Amino acid sequence: MRILPTDALIVVDLQPDFMAGGALAVPGGDEVAAPIGALASRFSTVVATQDWHPRGHLSFASSHPGRKPFEVIQLYGAAQTLWPDHCVQGSAGAALHPALPDEAVSLVLRKGAHRIVDSYSGFRENVGPDGKRPPTGLAGWLNERGIQRVFVVGLARDFCVQATSVDAAEAGLEVVLVDDLTRSVDESSRTRVDALLAEHHVQLIQHKELV
Repeated sequence: MRILPTDALIVVDLQPDFMAGGALAVPGGDEVAAPIGALASRFSTVVATQDWHPRGHLSFASSHPGRKPFEVIQLYGAAQTLWPDHCVQGSAGAALHPALPDEAVSLVLRKGAHRIVDSYSGFRENVGPDGKRPPTGLAGWLNERGIQRVFVVGLARDFCVQATSVDAAEAGLEVVLVDDLTRSVDESSRTRVDALLAEHHVQLIQHKELV
């Protein structure tokens, strides 16, 4: 598969807190950092999403007395996983991973920055108090640059990568998930996630297929 000028790479949450030893480590997350950094240099448009939570964020289990990380609650009528405190604004764990070259990145999109609303997708926030999912503006930004197809990589496959891929497809973009450059919080999620991606016509490839 050839990379075209109308393609963009979306690097989802390549941050130390999702790597080995981080506050919310994704198994094998550190394995994808260097290959993603190398791949980024081959695209003329690269978007890096960055989890960027204020202290006391509503998605943190610590914000809900008596609750523990990875419990699921109902929030604004939707399921919300409670997480360990992670990617706190300005912390070392929230920085973009140094394997991703600054000079390759066209746009850094910070998400989850509103204390009372979580955000998995680079395109839309999670459901808020009004029952809506506000757009981030990324779809319009890509459209203005003439982007027609996006390749998605990063962490984690079963949360932010999945949500970004689905919302990109719903925004009218052709979406390709570079499967071996993602890792999941829960490996048993693969069948469920694959079915959702297929429903939205997201294509799965390996990074060696990019020429």
